Amino acid sequence: MSITKKKILLITPSRIIARGISSILEEHGGFAIETVLTDLSRENEATVRDSTADIVIVDPVIFDYAARPSGRNRISDLTEAAVVAAPPSPTDDESIKSYDETISIYDTPASVISKLRNSLSHSSGKAAAENREELSAREKEILVCVAKGMLNKEIADRFHISIYTVITHRKNITRKTGIKTVAGLPVYALLNNLIDPASVE
Repeated sequence: MSITKKKILLITPSRIIARGISSILEEHGGFAIETVLTDLSRENEATVRDSTADIVIVDPVIFDYAARPSGRNRISDLTEAAVVAAPPSPTDDESIKSYDETISIYDTPASVISKLRNSLSHSSGKAAAENREELSAREKEILVCVAKGMLNKEIADRFHISIYTVITHRKNITRKTGIKTVAGLPVYALLNNLIDPASVE
């Protein structure tokens, strides 16, 4: 009987850190590296979005210093995987606290494995809480546009945002409402008084 390993997507510019984490995971089982990225470029954002990883391990230095507090959210907008910080040195940076877990270069292999397992339970709890969240103002605007039959490109042009941002908003809308079909969105919008019945084609 084979055990399904949890998949990891690793984002770090450091080959040494990437090799160290890979080595720990190979020796201690239960986890397997699916992909290694060196940054979060637009092309790599698509890789994260399309990934089936259970955990994303990220070195926060990939984000500019000013963007570090929102780094975890940037990744969470792309995937529902647990997000674990792996800073290259000890830090007391407040932004690290937003991650599901933090691993350190000083952690023992057993500690790293334990923290990765913990991150999965943290992520599950957050996902359940997020499912009860209300739609943000922007998500409501996007929902209304989708309900009216607008295409992603039209929505992006209207709000001066990228198509990828529209897709991320749509994923959040699906997650928060539980509605997986485009046909169900106008019904949701009508029932929640987001649109006038006369405006739906």
